Amino acid sequence: MPKILVVDDEEHIVELIRFNLEKEGFEVIVSGDGDNALKKVFSEQPDLVILDLMLPGQDGLSVCRTLRSDPNSRGIPVIIVSARTEEIDRVLGLEMGADDYVTKPFSPRELVARVKARLRREAKTPGSLSGQFARGPMIIDPERFSVAVNGVKYDLTPKEFELLCVLAREPGRVFSREYLLEHIWGYDYMGDSRTVDVHIRHIRQKLEQVSELPQFVETVRGVGYRFRENF
Repeated sequence: MPKILVVDDEEHIVELIRFNLEKEGFEVIVSGDGDNALKKVFSEQPDLVILDLMLPGQDGLSVCRTLRSDPNSRGIPVIIVSARTEEIDRVLGLEMGADDYVTKPFSPRELVARVKARLRREAKTPGSLSGQFARGPMIIDPERFSVAVNGVKYDLTPKEFELLCVLAREPGRVFSREYLLEHIWGYDYMGDSRTVDVHIRHIRQKLEQVSELPQFVETVRGVGYRFRENF
């Protein structure tokens, strides 16, 4: 039975989510603030976290950042559920490593569907992610979820890493945003193509700027992205 951690300081929201998840057979644990949420993640090891942004103590973005920076929690899917509806809030949430972003008010049925879709996706082991390979000074090791440039390892979130693998496996091939959403986030992902753009930007920030690599992920205007040939 998958275990879901619901983090929100509004009791009626927590109970609404809990009721609908338990009705579908999920085990639900709850937390009302950011600091306690982190303790529960490491003590309870949930399969997925539903996270509000506006919390007492550490806010949701700080919690998400901490989860993504710790190897013991990096792979736990995070769905943000927030009353913040501006595009910048969605972008910030995704940049902090969230897998999905749902705005309040929300449909409980849709939220449960997103939880199921995320867990189905996490249960799959994509065949394209097997076997270490190199692209120029970059060594990508899917079995260890690690990427190194000139011998220095860099931390990527699971989705960033999977996105890099898909692109780097076939240098020069142009992948549409729609293909990447379907292949990496799953055919039933309910987000939009900006999710891909945010993750690409994050990969570039981590690898190109820090390690001073030349641009290795190229944007094909109006279509999508490709890994640079002859990198």
